[in-house]
Amino acid sequence: MVLVQKNVAHPWMCDVLGHMTTRHYIAMFDDAAYHMLYTVFGWIGASDAENKIAWADVQHVIDYKAEVSVGDVLEIDSKLTKIGNKSITIHYEMKNLGKNEVAATLQCICVLFDLQTRKSVKDLYRIKRTSIKASDVNNQKEVKNDAALPPDTSALRAATR
Repeated sequence: MVLVQKNVAHPWMCDVLGHMTTRHYIAMFDDAAYHMLYTVFGWIGASDAENKIAWADVQHVIDYKAEVSVGDVLEIDSKLTKIGNKSITIHYEMKNLGKNEVAATLQCICVLFDLQTRKSVKDLYRIKRTSIKASDVNNQKEVKNDAALPPDTSALRAATR
């Protein structure tokens, strides 16, 4: 898993009971997604304007496992768990460092989306360009063909472990 987010539960993020509200879990996971997509594919938000292609979340499954209170220090790790023809699946785990427990998990399915046609892209070009095979990710194998990988392949390998 790859560390993609560090945060703290500020008072303004919490409800009247002192627990972090759902909207802020989503915001933290969303910020973590940008870091994960950059780590694995080199994608940044500015890529949208250049390529007219972006990642779009199509499904979220969140499990709230433990309360997050004001002042809790959090980290989110992520792991690329599946590469399909039109989508990827990423698992995120939010850890409460002070309480040494998992606060929440998110399973997210994303599609590569053509901003002009408003449809998913069937060929995940960045994945094919880096020669990652779905079977390699699903079976947790090493990424093949290092010559085709971005300069920092350690992050790519870690993201699929």
